[in-house]
Amino acid sequence: MSSALDRLKNLTNKISGYETARKENLKILELLFKDLAIDKKVETFEELFEFKAINLSGASLLSENLGEVKEGKYLQILAISYDKEALVKSKNISLGYFGRAQSVDVDLKNKIVEFIIRFRFEKSFITLEHYYGILENFKVPHV
Repeated sequence: MSSALDRLKNLTNKISGYETARKENLKILELLFKDLAIDKKVETFEELFEFKAINLSGASLLSENLGEVKEGKYLQILAISYDKEALVKSKNISLGYFGRAQSVDVDLKNKIVEFIIRFRFEKSFITLEHYYGILENFKVPHV
Protein backbone atom coordinates (compact mmCIF):
# COMPACT_ATOMS: atom_id res chain seq x y z
CA MET A 1 0.00 0.00 0.00
CA SER A 2 2.80 2.41 0.84
CA SER A 3 4.26 1.90 -2.63
CA ALA A 4 1.02 3.15 -4.24
CA LEU A 5 0.93 6.06 -1.80
CA ASP A 6 4.56 6.91 -2.61
CA ARG A 7 3.80 6.88 -6.34
CA LEU A 8 0.81 9.15 -5.76
CA LYS A 9 2.94 11.57 -3.69
CA ASN A 10 5.64 11.61 -6.40
CA LEU A 11 3.07 12.25 -9.11
CA THR A 12 1.47 15.04 -7.07
CA ASN A 13 4.88 16.65 -6.49
CA LYS A 14 5.71 16.42 -10.17
CA ILE A 15 2.40 17.97 -11.25
CA SER A 16 2.71 20.78 -8.71
CA GLY A 17 6.32 21.34 -9.84
CA TYR A 18 5.16 21.67 -13.45
CA GLU A 19 2.44 24.15 -12.45
CA THR A 20 4.94 26.22 -10.47
CA ALA A 21 7.41 26.15 -13.38
CA ARG A 22 4.65 27.13 -15.79
CA LYS A 23 3.58 30.15 -13.71
CA GLU A 24 7.18 31.33 -13.35
CA ASN A 25 7.78 30.74 -17.06
CA LEU A 26 4.80 32.91 -18.01
CA LYS A 27 6.02 35.78 -15.82
CA ILE A 28 9.49 35.75 -17.38
CA LEU A 29 8.08 35.23 -20.88
CA GLU A 30 5.91 38.33 -20.54
CA LEU A 31 8.92 40.37 -19.39
CA LEU A 32 10.90 39.17 -22.42
CA PHE A 33 7.90 39.91 -24.66
CA LYS A 34 8.19 43.57 -23.64
CA ASP A 35 11.99 43.68 -23.35
CA LEU A 36 12.45 42.39 -26.92
CA ALA A 37 9.78 44.86 -28.16
CA ILE A 38 7.58 42.06 -29.47
CA ASP A 39 4.69 43.98 -27.93
CA LYS A 40 5.16 46.45 -30.81
CA LYS A 41 4.18 43.70 -33.29
CA VAL A 42 1.69 41.68 -31.21
CA GLU A 43 -0.93 43.80 -29.48
CA THR A 44 -1.37 41.72 -26.32
CA PHE A 45 0.68 39.04 -24.61
CA GLU A 46 -2.23 36.59 -24.86
CA GLU A 47 -2.33 36.99 -28.67
CA LEU A 48 1.18 35.57 -28.81
CA PHE A 49 -0.27 32.10 -28.27
CA GLU A 50 -2.50 32.33 -31.32
CA PHE A 51 0.58 31.64 -33.45
CA LYS A 52 1.10 28.01 -34.44
CA ALA A 53 4.81 28.30 -33.66
CA ILE A 54 7.67 30.71 -33.20
CA ASN A 55 11.03 30.00 -34.79
CA LEU A 56 14.43 31.59 -34.88
CA SER A 57 16.65 32.26 -37.83
CA GLY A 58 20.37 32.86 -37.36
CA ALA A 59 21.00 30.82 -34.21
CA SER A 60 20.43 27.24 -33.14
CA LEU A 61 17.62 26.08 -30.88
CA LEU A 62 18.95 22.52 -30.61
CA SER A 63 19.88 21.52 -27.05
CA GLU A 64 23.36 20.31 -28.06
CA ASN A 65 24.35 23.72 -29.50
CA LEU A 66 21.70 26.04 -28.07
CA GLY A 67 22.21 29.66 -29.12
CA GLU A 68 25.13 28.90 -31.41
CA VAL A 69 25.25 31.56 -34.12
CA LYS A 70 24.98 30.51 -37.76
CA GLU A 71 27.60 32.41 -39.76
CA GLY A 72 26.30 34.68 -42.50
CA LYS A 73 22.70 34.52 -41.22
CA TYR A 74 20.47 37.21 -39.78
CA LEU A 75 18.96 36.89 -36.32
CA GLN A 76 15.19 37.08 -36.61
CA ILE A 77 12.20 35.88 -34.61
CA LEU A 78 9.58 34.42 -36.95
CA ALA A 79 6.03 33.57 -35.97
CA ILE A 80 3.93 31.19 -38.01
CA SER A 81 0.26 32.01 -38.30
CA TYR A 82 -2.29 29.64 -39.77
CA ASP A 83 -5.56 30.54 -41.45
CA LYS A 84 -7.54 27.56 -42.70
CA GLU A 85 -9.81 29.87 -44.72
CA ALA A 86 -6.99 31.60 -46.62
CA LEU A 87 -5.64 30.51 -50.00
CA VAL A 88 -2.14 30.32 -48.51
CA LYS A 89 -2.76 28.57 -45.19
CA SER A 90 0.39 29.46 -43.24
CA LYS A 91 2.30 32.69 -43.16
CA ASN A 92 5.59 33.77 -41.56
CA ILE A 93 5.51 37.04 -39.64
CA SER A 94 8.63 38.75 -38.37
CA LEU A 95 8.34 39.58 -34.69
CA GLY A 96 11.85 40.92 -34.42
CA TYR A 97 14.80 41.53 -36.71
CA PHE A 98 18.17 42.01 -35.02
CA GLY A 99 20.71 42.13 -37.87
CA ARG A 100 23.65 39.84 -38.65
CA ALA A 101 23.68 37.05 -36.09
CA GLN A 102 27.43 37.28 -35.40
CA SER A 103 27.09 41.04 -34.72
CA VAL A 104 24.28 40.76 -32.16
CA ASP A 105 25.21 41.32 -28.52
CA VAL A 106 25.50 37.95 -26.74
CA ASP A 107 23.12 38.95 -23.94
CA LEU A 108 20.48 40.03 -26.46
CA LYS A 109 20.90 36.81 -28.46
CA ASN A 110 20.52 34.79 -25.27
CA LYS A 111 17.30 36.65 -24.38
CA ILE A 112 15.93 35.92 -27.85
CA VAL A 113 16.73 32.20 -27.54
CA GLU A 114 15.27 32.14 -24.02
CA PHE A 115 12.09 33.85 -25.26
CA ILE A 116 11.52 31.19 -27.91
CA ILE A 117 12.23 28.28 -25.56
CA ARG A 118 9.90 29.77 -22.94
CA PHE A 119 7.20 30.32 -25.59
CA ARG A 120 7.50 26.70 -26.69
CA PHE A 121 7.33 25.50 -23.07
CA GLU A 122 4.01 27.33 -22.54
CA LYS A 123 2.71 26.34 -25.98
CA SER A 124 3.29 22.68 -25.06
CA PHE A 125 0.99 23.09 -22.03
CA ILE A 126 -1.67 24.74 -24.20
CA THR A 127 -1.43 21.85 -26.68
CA LEU A 128 -1.61 19.30 -23.86
CA GLU A 129 -4.76 20.96 -22.48
CA HIS A 130 -6.28 21.05 -25.98
CA TYR A 131 -5.81 17.32 -26.58
CA TYR A 132 -6.84 16.44 -23.05
CA GLY A 133 -10.14 18.21 -23.76
CA ILE A 134 -10.57 16.36 -27.05
CA LEU A 135 -9.98 13.02 -25.35
CA GLU A 136 -13.07 13.71 -23.22
CA ASN A 137 -15.04 12.70 -26.35
CA PHE A 138 -13.62 9.18 -26.07
CA LYS A 139 -14.50 8.43 -22.45
CA VAL A 140 -15.91 4.99 -23.21
CA PRO A 141 -14.77 1.75 -21.66
CA HIS A 142 -12.33 -0.25 -23.79
CA VAL A 143 -12.14 -3.95 -23.31
